[in-house]
Amino acid sequence: MTRHNPYRALIWDMGGVLVRNMDPIIRGQLAAPHGMTYMDLENLFFGNEAAIKASIGQGTEADAWAFVQHKLNIPAEKMSEFIENFYSCDKLDDDLYAFTMQLKPRYQIGLLSNAYPETRASLARRFPHFYDMFDATIFSSEVGIAKPDPKIYRLILDQLGVEAKSSVFVDDFIENVEGARKVGMHAIHFRSSQQVRDELKEIFV
Repeated sequence: MTRHNPYRALIWDMGGVLVRNMDPIIRGQLAAPHGMTYMDLENLFFGNEAAIKASIGQGTEADAWAFVQHKLNIPAEKMSEFIENFYSCDKLDDDLYAFTMQLKPRYQIGLLSNAYPETRASLARRFPHFYDMFDATIFSSEVGIAKPDPKIYRLILDQLGVEAKSSVFVDDFIENVEGARKVGMHAIHFRSSQQVRDELKEIFV
């Protein structure tokens, strides 16, 4: 490198960034019979009270789905198919994966995700090479703290052995980006795969 790079670590969010809805039509089709958009459905599932509790280890993913089932009056025998279809559009961003693997020999790579207790095993099952990217991973449900609580950012920094000022964090929720900035991290608001890669290239390449 021709210039000094002060950064030693890149920390990713997972849902909505590395793994995200690549085909909104699928969730749109699930949502339409209930008079909702795909974003309404996503907000109902990920943002309901049971989901929020599950994200800090005080419940399960099944609790979050039970809330959705009750709210939308979905027959019990239809729920397995509904859930399978809901997740079928979530794909790993291959470009971000490849970009991260190029950085990995020179930088510490972390994952910091607000997620359910089942998420770690689910990701390993669906994307067998997913964890090859990371030197440290933290899921909120496993530590009982969720972004944007300052404590969870400090946990991943400690695991990676880096200071906040030496790290870059990427998230699709602006409140989580702002939370990272408050603890001294350089944070990027994810809006698209290309946008994030362009911004990271300015920092790391």
